[in-house]
Amino acid sequence: MNVAQNIVFNTVDNLLITCYWKYKNEWCFLFYIFVGGIVITFKMNKQILVTGGTGYIGSHTVVELINEGYETIIVDDLSNSSAEVLENIQKITGTMPAFEQFNLTDKVKVEELFVKYPNIEAIIHFAASKAVGESVQKPLLYYQNNLVSLINLLECQIKYGVANIVFSSSCTVYGQPNILPVTELTPRKDAESPYGNTKRVNEDILKDTIAANSKLKGIALRYFNPVGAHPTALIGELPLGVPQNLVPFITQTAAGLRDELKVFGDKYDTPDGSAIRDYINVVDLAKAHVVAIDRLLSGKNKANYEIFNLGTGNGVSVLEIVNSFEKSTGVKLNYKIVDKRVGDIEKIWADTTYANEELGWKSETSLEDTLLSAWKWEKKVRGIK
Repeated sequence: MNVAQNIVFNTVDNLLITCYWKYKNEWCFLFYIFVGGIVITFKMNKQILVTGGTGYIGSHTVVELINEGYETIIVDDLSNSSAEVLENIQKITGTMPAFEQFNLTDKVKVEELFVKYPNIEAIIHFAASKAVGESVQKPLLYYQNNLVSLINLLECQIKYGVANIVFSSSCTVYGQPNILPVTELTPRKDAESPYGNTKRVNEDILKDTIAANSKLKGIALRYFNPVGAHPTALIGELPLGVPQNLVPFITQTAAGLRDELKVFGDKYDTPDGSAIRDYINVVDLAKAHVVAIDRLLSGKNKANYEIFNLGTGNGVSVLEIVNSFEKSTGVKLNYKIVDKRVGDIEKIWADTTYANEELGWKSETSLEDTLLSAWKWEKKVRGIK
């Protein structure tokens, strides 16, 4: 087996040698312990802590991590997800991830987690309250949950020697940009919502903490608008209560759970008057997290703190999404134009050149196939043939 270019050795007191490499899409981790001239070998897969791992993006990312040979540990308080997701991850991958249920604002529980799992190599931090509209109504909830959870993680990351973190950020940090599409160098603006502000502040917390701790490395992934579901229809977006995001509102309306779809605003400065976003397939997005983890663990990062935009590079309006859903599924939607929501921006989409070239990653799934996957998931959940 030729692994010379990917192999890393570490020694401790000339007694322990650890060796890890990626071979056939699996991170291999071997301990060679020399005791009285006898070599004892132990093999382990790299452990990745995924916070919010039963949530929408988190669950898809756990699937992709397992498929690439990683061992995953999920922490989630199940406030916006279900433990049933764990069983469905196992159905897809054949592996049941380790699971701990608690809120990351509980510092004692976070400490206990790092003690229980001493071999964590990297963290992907999804766990957060995430609805723009709700954040306007409940700003303190969002600041408490989103900021304290990251601070607790970083403090334990430093204390227990976990060097790598990938942070789930958002294009909301750009506010309403003056120039489109946005690049990673586009200036951040004051957020239009408390949710967006928590992402901006958390980026600053992460950047400053890494600057003060030379052993830490981090990547902030600025998502645009994740949509769709896993092709197996075993996991997807299943919000508790009334959906805050467009596509689950569409699919629930199509399934008869909602009387009508509300389109927030039709007087924006866009071709059809509705807001424009960059809609990215959730599986494509999940795969980008695996690439980011690989980058950190293999030392390919070019700075201790890096930022990447994750989108498709295409702006699509809300009404175009509605029309595309109707065309791809054959289902007509009952929708109504209502006033725009406080906190929503008018239009934004990504320039993905840097992520495409530097990460070697690109979103490849078409919008039509993505919407079909969302509808397939909704039908399965609702028992619709």
